[in-house]
Amino acid sequence: MIDIKQIRDNPQKFKDACEAKRFNVDIDGLLEADAGLRAAKQQLQDISTDKNRIGKSIPKLSPDEKQPALSELAELKKREARHDQAVRELQPQLDELMQQVAQPADDDVPLGADDTENVEIRKEGRIRQFDFEPKDHVQLGMALGIIDIERGVKLAGTRNYFLKGDGALLHWAVLRFAMDLMVEKGYVPLSVPLLMKDEAMRGTGYYPGSEDQTYRMEKDELNLVGTAEVPLTAYRMGEILDAAELPLKYAAISSCFRREAGAAGKDTYGLYRIHQFDKVEQVVICENSAEASANFHNEILANAEAVMRALELPYRVANVCTGDLGRGQAKKFDIEAWMPSRNNYCETHSASKFYEFQARRMNLRYKDPGAKKNVFCHTLNNTVIASPRILIPILELYQNPDGSVTIPNVLRQYMNGKEKIDKSS
Repeated sequence: MIDIKQIRDNPQKFKDACEAKRFNVDIDGLLEADAGLRAAKQQLQDISTDKNRIGKSIPKLSPDEKQPALSELAELKKREARHDQAVRELQPQLDELMQQVAQPADDDVPLGADDTENVEIRKEGRIRQFDFEPKDHVQLGMALGIIDIERGVKLAGTRNYFLKGDGALLHWAVLRFAMDLMVEKGYVPLSVPLLMKDEAMRGTGYYPGSEDQTYRMEKDELNLVGTAEVPLTAYRMGEILDAAELPLKYAAISSCFRREAGAAGKDTYGLYRIHQFDKVEQVVICENSAEASANFHNEILANAEAVMRALELPYRVANVCTGDLGRGQAKKFDIEAWMPSRNNYCETHSASKFYEFQARRMNLRYKDPGAKKNVFCHTLNNTVIASPRILIPILELYQNPDGSVTIPNVLRQYMNGKEKIDKSS
C-alpha cells in the first residue's frame, strides 16, 4: 500500500505508475473520496468539540437558556449522524481504491508492455551443443520411469504429474541442496503453514488481483499459498520490531498451488506450467532504506545465482519491464534457465523489491531510535529454486546418448552418491 500523502502530493506520478504497470485505477476518484472523508472526519471532530462545550454548560444555564442549548445540541446530533454516515460510505471506497494503487517502478526499470520487453542484463554459463539427437524432459522421464504425467492427469486433472523413484529423489535433492545453501548463508529456516487467511493474502499484496489464480477454501475462508513468500513475509505482521532485530532473513521449503487461470492452451506440455510444485523461497525484512533494499536485492539475486552456478546450468538475468511487474514491485530481476526443448531461456526465479508496500499493508514496523515514530520495514523476496520446473534443464542438459541422465555433482550427496539415472535405477 502507498502512503496516501504521497498520492495527494503527486497524483500524476501514481497515474503514470498504474498506466505503466497496466492497472486501471481511478486516482482522481481516490482523491475525491479521500477529501470527502477528511472533511467528514473534521466535521465530526468539530461537532464533538461543540457537543462537549454545550454539555458542560447546560448545568450552569438558567431555565430560559437551557432550551436553546438543548435545541443546538439536537441539531449537532443530526449533523453528526449525517457525517458519520458519510464516513461509513467513504471509508470502504477509499480502502478499496488504496488497495489497487500500484507502486511506481524504480527509475532504472525499463518501460514495456509484457515479458517480451524485459531487458537482458547478462548471460552466464555455456549452452550445451549436442552431438546426438537430444530428448526432451518428458521423453527422458518416461523412458527412465521417473515421470508419469498420464496418471497424474487421470487422478488430478490437467497440469498434474507424478515423480517416481530417482525422479522424486532428484526433485528432493534440488530442494535440500538449495535449503542447505540458504542456511549456510545465515537465513533462518521455517516450516510454514500453507493455508493463509485473507488478511495475509492482502498484506503481501496478492489480494486484490490474484484471486483467480488462488485455490480458495471457501468453507474455511482460507487460501492455499502460491508461494512461501506469503507466510514468510507475513510471519511478523502487525508487530513492532526492534531495529536491532533487522534484517530478518527467512527461508522455507513449501508446496505451492496455482490455478493457472487464463493459461488454457499455454505451456501445456511437460512440467513447465503446473498446478502444484515445491519451492525454496527467501525473504528479507530490513530497515526503511533505499540503499539497504538495493543491497539486499542484489544479495537475494546472488543467492539464487549461486544455486544455478552450483548446478552448472546456463542462465541469463533480466531486468523486468514495467508491464511485467506486479502491483507492489518496485523492481524485479528474473533468472531464466536455458531449456533445450523450448529452445529458449525460460523463467525459473524472480527477485522482487517492494520497499514499504507490503509492510504498510501488514502494519509491520520497527522502532527507529532516530525517528519520532515507528517506521515501516522494507521487504524483498526471491525464489531460491523451484521444482520440478528446474528439472527440465537438469534432465535435458545432463542427458547422455544412451538415454541416461548424469546427476549434477552437488546433488549426488543427496542421492546416496548415485552418479547417473538410467533404466536400471
